[in-house]
Amino acid sequence: MAKFKVFIDGEAGTTGLRIRERLSLRDDIELLTINPEYRKDKEERRKLINSSDITFLCLPDEASIESVSLLDKNNKHTRIIDTSTAFRCDPNFAYGFPELGDKFKNNIKTNQLIANPGCYATGFISIAYPLVNLSILPSDYPFSANAISGYSGAGKKGISQYEDKERSIEFDAPRLYAMGQTHKHLKEMQYIAGLKNKPLFNPYVCDFYEGMIVTIPFYKDKMKKEMSLEEIHKAFSDFYKDSKFVRVMPLVNTGTESGFISANHLAGYDYLEIYIAGNDERVSITAVLDNLGKGASGAAIESMNIALGLDETLGLAL
Repeated sequence: MAKFKVFIDGEAGTTGLRIRERLSLRDDIELLTINPEYRKDKEERRKLINSSDITFLCLPDEASIESVSLLDKNNKHTRIIDTSTAFRCDPNFAYGFPELGDKFKNNIKTNQLIANPGCYATGFISIAYPLVNLSILPSDYPFSANAISGYSGAGKKGISQYEDKERSIEFDAPRLYAMGQTHKHLKEMQYIAGLKNKPLFNPYVCDFYEGMIVTIPFYKDKMKKEMSLEEIHKAFSDFYKDSKFVRVMPLVNTGTESGFISANHLAGYDYLEIYIAGNDERVSITAVLDNLGKGASGAAIESMNIALGLDETLGLAL
């Protein structure tokens, strides 16, 4: 059986390692490797990129931009899936969130260049995009979101800080960051969800390895049309009814039967759950996902499967 050739440019990072680990278990994939001595050599990377069917870019923004430039102009075969923030708002790139609709999925099928969504952005957009596109909230509503992530999202340096036995006690508690409202996912959140303004965003990194919660609250009297909690839940359920990767959970006014939900209960899985709760005045919608799964490597492999015409769930944990 012919195998698809896959190159991971930046395979030593958290996302690259997870993608490699998953693909190494598949018998339809041939992983192309680069000698560590040449991992920054442009010509060696050019050769591997252009000889692949799929190249994943697991690099900082500037390095991803350089790698895309190494794709030969006459190469219409290699598909690029970039996991950095460099191209997520670039109209020349398909946005790798097929659950948002046929347009998104078809773009992944046909476009040579694909931008993988950010982890926080995935949670936010899974809620905000339907709210705006189903005319539940206006695009100029002052969106806000609170979010919690495991420390694996902080990269190698952050992981080493959290796993240092001599670490400061400040790492024992949730830590708020990006307080200047300059988080790198904000531009993507606004652009993809079709918002007039960037949302107010408060992300926290916490002392657990992987998992994520993103919550968007809003006032019902600011909605474009009067809807009950049950009607909002039905609208979301209908929007994602054909999705295997986004699941709208049963409606409970308190969110869950216990009234609690953990940020890490989907660790190791590649799907996302949406919880809708509230009362007659206010609504709270929460997305739960694995920041390394649907928020990173899982989403990238899902896009790869779609781009190659394979079962989109192949090799993913559902």
